[in-house]
Amino acid sequence: MAFPAEPLECDRAPEGRSAAWTEERGTSDEGRRRLKAPRQAGGSGGSSPRASTEGTERLADGENIVHRTVLPGGLRVITESLPAVRSASFGIWAGVGSRDEDVSHAGATHYLEHLLFKGTARRSALDISAAIDAVGGELNAFTAKEYTCYYARVLDADLPLAIDVLADMVTGSLLEPSEVEAERSVILEEIAMTDDDPSDTVHEAFGWQLFGDTPLGRPILGTVDSINAITREQIAEHYLARYSPENLVVAAAGRLDHDEVVGLTAECFAPALQTKAAPVPPRLAGPNGPGEVVAGTGVRLVSRPIEQANLVLGCTGLARTDERRFALGVLNAALGGGMSSRLFQEIREKRGLAYSVYSFTSQHAEVGVWGIYAGCAPAKADEVLAICADEIAKVCDSGLTKEELDRGKGQLRGSIVLGLEDPASRMTRIGKSELVYPNLEAVDEILASIDAVTLDDVRAVAGAILTKPKALAVVGPYDDADSFAAAVAA
Repeated sequence: MAFPAEPLECDRAPEGRSAAWTEERGTSDEGRRRLKAPRQAGGSGGSSPRASTEGTERLADGENIVHRTVLPGGLRVITESLPAVRSASFGIWAGVGSRDEDVSHAGATHYLEHLLFKGTARRSALDISAAIDAVGGELNAFTAKEYTCYYARVLDADLPLAIDVLADMVTGSLLEPSEVEAERSVILEEIAMTDDDPSDTVHEAFGWQLFGDTPLGRPILGTVDSINAITREQIAEHYLARYSPENLVVAAAGRLDHDEVVGLTAECFAPALQTKAAPVPPRLAGPNGPGEVVAGTGVRLVSRPIEQANLVLGCTGLARTDERRFALGVLNAALGGGMSSRLFQEIREKRGLAYSVYSFTSQHAEVGVWGIYAGCAPAKADEVLAICADEIAKVCDSGLTKEELDRGKGQLRGSIVLGLEDPASRMTRIGKSELVYPNLEAVDEILASIDAVTLDDVRAVAGAILTKPKALAVVGPYDDADSFAAAVAA
């Protein structure tokens, strides 16, 4: 999975645990048609609220223009024209993630992501792969806590092919019983691969400790028990309930023409667009509506006979649309976001206690996560945790210096702008925004919000978030979780 994180979110955090469908896919000229040259368009920045009725609207986003059309059935098509490139990225986003699963369907969203590559009435699994390989493209997918995305990157002339292949996969999967059983073994291997990587395991353990046995706390992949127990009927039930047009967003960015993309999409989805429906509103709250999420604290130890201790210390953070997220992003950059950050300097540069140490944030609809990861020698874990606690206390008491504030802002601005320099990241931005934000916020507005962060803002958000009771996950050669109790003592 090579898509960058949404600005102010971090894919190392639990939300970004994406599926491990990493094979490149592609080939055959079936469905290949040619797009017209893209229209030239200009405009000014500004956030644009979205209509829910059928029709096309034009959303300005700085120098680029984003067009959005709602088709019958509630299917949304959103595109961004980038005339200077020779490629296009196309994605179909489903507004369903692992947090939408009950216990009996745990792992179904990710399982289904795998199965949609396994064949339709028109194409076998090999045909799907060969179609995109033949034009030098890339085909992939990922599952997150609150959405799933199937995407392709191709030359601009091959965009019709990508639309046809992906639409066929998403609307016409056969879910053959034999493929369900074959893929069950693949997913169990994927779970085993995650379990063998202590840096992955510690993030999964942290999610469990913080959110408990809930959809937010359970792993996206499911567990060995849930994957062995789930049936084809349960997966098909999940597919039929969650992949209707009003729950889907088609997003594309690159050298393209919006009207052509809309026409091709309408043609490919035609059988599913016969019923009138409005798009499902963006996910702006949790399943229980507004309210504080009850978070877990304490220590979760995964005992492994390995040479390094892997640690994640953290707490709940901010919801995705909380205006304080910009201040928390600046704070996170200064505290643990780069080589000049406090944690990196104190733990690695000055003391040589760890090779990898960083802080992270991630956001969900109604709650977020903030934490610190470190990998160190087992004998040094207590010292590393003590330094983390000390640096947290310092920033809560005294905030940042003016130099750190400016550096944190610059790091955040640069990561956002540099992360939007290719069609894939642009497609990701507009597609995800349609599902989980109230409007498409202009990049210039995001940068202005970062610039507006003050020292007082940072100190306030540090006091609100970093002072919360902490959860700690540890993977390493230890037997007693209680030996780490001091690290999370209030």
